[in-house]
Amino acid sequence: MRIAVLVSNDLSFDQRVKKTCRVLEAAGHEVLLVGREMPESVPYEGPGTATRLKLKNKSGVRFYAELQRVLIKWLKGVDVDAIWANDLDTLLPAVVVGKKKGIRVVYDSHEFFTEAAGLTDAPLKRWVWLMIEKYTVPKVGSMITVNSSIAENYRCRYGVHVDVLRNMPELNDIPEVEHRTPFEQYGVPTDKPILLLQGAFMDRDRGTKEAVDSMEFIDDATLVLVGAGIEWEESKERLDDPRWKGRLFCIPKLPYEELKKLTASADIGLSLDKASHINYQLSLPNKLFDFLHVGLPIVASPMVEVVKIINQYMVGVVVEKVEPNHIASAVKKMLEKPKSVWLKACMNARENLHWGADSHVIIEQLEKASYQPWVK
Repeated sequence: MRIAVLVSNDLSFDQRVKKTCRVLEAAGHEVLLVGREMPESVPYEGPGTATRLKLKNKSGVRFYAELQRVLIKWLKGVDVDAIWANDLDTLLPAVVVGKKKGIRVVYDSHEFFTEAAGLTDAPLKRWVWLMIEKYTVPKVGSMITVNSSIAENYRCRYGVHVDVLRNMPELNDIPEVEHRTPFEQYGVPTDKPILLLQGAFMDRDRGTKEAVDSMEFIDDATLVLVGAGIEWEESKERLDDPRWKGRLFCIPKLPYEELKKLTASADIGLSLDKASHINYQLSLPNKLFDFLHVGLPIVASPMVEVVKIINQYMVGVVVEKVEPNHIASAVKKMLEKPKSVWLKACMNARENLHWGADSHVIIEQLEKASYQPWVK
C-alpha cells in the first residue's frame, strides 16, 4: 500500500512522524512523506521518500489557508492508497481528497489542537478550527492521540474510537558517554551537577524563565538550556547576570542524536510546562521519555499525565508550583540521593515506556480506516 503522510512542519525534526513511517515501512507499505520547505531545512534521509512544498506564507491565517490548498492539490496529483494526517492542520485536505478518491484516512493528533495556546485566546480562530474538527473527525470515525487524558476528551466530544500512541522513544542503546563530558565541547564546566532544560519552542508557559531564576537559590549546580524560542533568547541575554555566578549556559537547537548525548550525561532533566491552557495541562512532553530512556531523573511541573508517570515509577520530583524557590527545593532534594538510585528507577521505567509498547495501534488504525464509508 502507498501511503501519503502529511505534516505541516519540517520533515527532519519530527521524531514521532519518523517512527510512524518506520512502522509502516516495516509492515511492507511504501511511505510518501510531504511537508514544507523551511529556511533551516536539511536533506531528508528517510524513512520513506519526501516532498517539500514551498509556501509563500510562513505563519498566520494566510499560511494555513495556503497549506490547505497546496496539500489538496498535491494529494490530487499523487497515486496513493491511504492518507495519514498528522494534526488537525492537515486533516481537512486528507478527508476532502480521501473521500473523492475512495481511499483510507488515518488521523494522528499530536496534541489537543483546539485547546492549544495560540487558539484559546483567539476565539474566532479557535471557532474556525473547531468547525474543521467537527466536520472531519466524526467522518474518519477513529483516530490516534498522544495520551489517555486527551483521548478521553476526544471520545466525549465526538464519540469516536481513540487509540493512544504515546510519543515515546524506540528502545535503543543508551549513548556510551562519560558523565557530563559531552558538555565540554560547548564550553560548559563539568565540576558541578548539570540541570538540563531542552525544547525546540521555549516560549511562554514552558518554565524557562523560572528555571533560570531558580539558579539564585541553587549553589552547587549548572543550568544548561538547549533549544530555541522566546525565553531561550531572553535567557541568552541574561547569561552575564551576577546572580547565576557563571552557571547558566545556552546551546542552540541540536540534532536529535547530539542532544541525546547531552541528555545521557546530565544529572537532572527539567520539564516545567505550566497548566495555562488545557493542551498544556493534559500534555505528556516528549522530553519526559527522552530523559527516562537515558537514565535522567526529572524535576517536573504538576501536569496530569506527567504526575502519573513520576509517581508510578518514582523517577523524579513533582513541584507544587512552577516558581523559582519550588524548583530549587526539588533540585536540592533530588541531589541528596545517589545518581545510581535514580538510574535504577529510570531503567525500570524505560522497559515499560517505549515506542514498541504502543506502536501496534498504527497498523490497527490503518485497518480500521478500511471501514470508512467512502473507501472502495
